[in-house]
Amino acid sequence: MESTLKSVLRNIKNLEPCVHGGEVWEVANKTGLRREEILDFSSSVNPLGPSKKALESIKDNFDQIPSYPDSNSTALRTAIANHFKRISKDNVVVGNGSTELIYLFAETFMEKGDVALIPAPTFSEYSRAVAKVGGAPKHVRLSQNFQVNPSIFERKLSGAKIIFLCNPNNPTSILIPPGNLTEMVERALEADVFVFLDEDFLEFVDDEEHFSLIGKIKKFPNLFVLRSFTKIFGLTGLRVGYGIASEKIISILLNAKIPWNVNCLAQAAAIAALRDEEHLKITRDLIKGEKAFLMHELTQIKAFKIFPADANFMLIDIRKSGYSAAQLKERLLRYGILIRDCTSFRGLDEYYIRVAIKTRRENERLLEICKKTVGNHAE
Repeated sequence: MESTLKSVLRNIKNLEPCVHGGEVWEVANKTGLRREEILDFSSSVNPLGPSKKALESIKDNFDQIPSYPDSNSTALRTAIANHFKRISKDNVVVGNGSTELIYLFAETFMEKGDVALIPAPTFSEYSRAVAKVGGAPKHVRLSQNFQVNPSIFERKLSGAKIIFLCNPNNPTSILIPPGNLTEMVERALEADVFVFLDEDFLEFVDDEEHFSLIGKIKKFPNLFVLRSFTKIFGLTGLRVGYGIASEKIISILLNAKIPWNVNCLAQAAAIAALRDEEHLKITRDLIKGEKAFLMHELTQIKAFKIFPADANFMLIDIRKSGYSAAQLKERLLRYGILIRDCTSFRGLDEYYIRVAIKTRRENERLLEICKKTVGNHAE
């Protein structure tokens, strides 16, 4: 057995462990708290949970469980196409969460030694997916205010296969200006480089259509846009994500993906969630109001430096608090508050945390415990 284990590919053996927010099960086991006693500010999902219509759809489709699900998620792909209007189901691929599609894209379009340009900081699974297939992640540091500099990326395009971008970015919560983003995709197209654009959090942004590139997939055949039912739709535990691109890219991905990758209940719930526009409106209104409230109140804590937030979460520099991110996370857990320690993000040090925007009651509890823990002064 030892010789068999030794034969595992080096790129698999050298993968860094996954570190993410939302680890409520691990925290519950570690602290003895019940899962429902933990206020999870580490996971940036809809604080209202999923649409009631989506939950009803799950119950209505229990009779599908004895059968295999539609392997190509045809009804869901059609619903997604109808939602965006200017695309067809042949422009859509559905995955078991958007993370599956990150890995599928890398596995399909990268070979050993291929270079991927990846901002730092950003979502860690891009680098991990590239490394898993033996590719070479090349990290490009963001500016001091966490903005993407198109000219820096353009200088590094030669020899690259894919650019991974997240808009708004995770964990910074900052949008790429539309002109800059379009310029980068245009330069990448000229250089024959794919652009993998993660828009998982864009539905929390005002005037979403102004910032999205979904409407430009015909203009940019090198573009793949990622979306998710995890964030604003709140179907987090069901794992449903989707990608939008040219018919040629989607055809290749549909052929490359594993069969039956999205279960029947997840497909049904996603279709119902997509159609419940009232739930989306209530969610967006809540996030808009609570973002302004939480931003104002957190800036009153002098030990915190709050960065501007375009999405439904905030990045905070806590170095003046006297705590590292890991220490503050541990302190807040004593009160049942879970935050995201951002130490694992390449490009950030051990003094950054990320907090999601939740309901007023939950946000007030976060503020109460933060003030009690760090006081209202900076070191």
